[in-house]
Amino acid sequence: MNPFRKEAGMVVVVFRTRLKDGTDEQALTALGERMFEIASAMPGFISYKDFAAPDGESVAIVEFDSLETLAAWRQHPEHLAAQEQGRQEYFASYQVQVCAPLRSYRFDVSGRHVED
Repeated sequence: MNPFRKEAGMVVVVFRTRLKDGTDEQALTALGERMFEIASAMPGFISYKDFAAPDGESVAIVEFDSLETLAAWRQHPEHLAAQEQGRQEYFASYQVQVCAPLRSYRFDVSGRHVED
C-alpha cells in the first residue's frame, strides 16, 4: 500500500478566524447556522466541524468531495454575501487553506487499523 496515496478529489478547507472586539456573537452564530444549512445541502458536501482555542482563535474544518463542488460553494450568492459581512462586521483576521489529503487512515477501539 502506498502511504502517500492521494484521496481521489477530496478537498479539506481549514478556516481560521479571530473576531473583532465587540462582535455580536449571537448574530455571527445565526449567520454560521445559515451557511451550514446551505453548504450541507449542496452536492459534494461531506462534513463540517468547528473548534475554539483558549487564545481566541476559531478553526472550522470543512470537507467537499472535489474542487468543483467546493467552487460551487465558494460562489454561492448567500455565501458571497456572508463573506463580505464577515469582513465588515465580524472578523479581525482570517486565513483559508484549501488542502488535499495525502494519506488517510483510522483507528477504532477494536484495534482495527483501516487505510482509506
